[in-house]
Amino acid sequence: MSDERLVNTVRSYSSGTVGRSLNTVGRHHFVIDSPTLGEEITSGDAFLAGISSCGVNLVEAAAQESGGSLQRTYVTIDGIRLRSNPTPFENIVMRFELTGPRQEQAEALVRRYQDR
Repeated sequence: MSDERLVNTVRSYSSGTVGRSLNTVGRHHFVIDSPTLGEEITSGDAFLAGISSCGVNLVEAAAQESGGSLQRTYVTIDGIRLRSNPTPFENIVMRFELTGPRQEQAEALVRRYQDR
């Protein structure tokens, strides 16, 4: 097995507005707000989007590897936090909706994601 490392680099910096950061990934630039400002996507949204997009990508890759009949994948993720203390998530719930495979095939694909 190779020792090579994959490095993801994100650069975030202050925008001049308290509670708003400007962010760069490669050539992509985007704004992230704190929950208190909340006019743009929030830090929590960006965090949860990373998790749910990983779910979509891993399930689709597993279906391709297994020759499954997956046509479309939807992942919905809810992060529950207290408004008075929004830093920690009390609970995170993910729901997978797969179009194409039979129920047992869909469950096996989601298990592949859960096992990672």
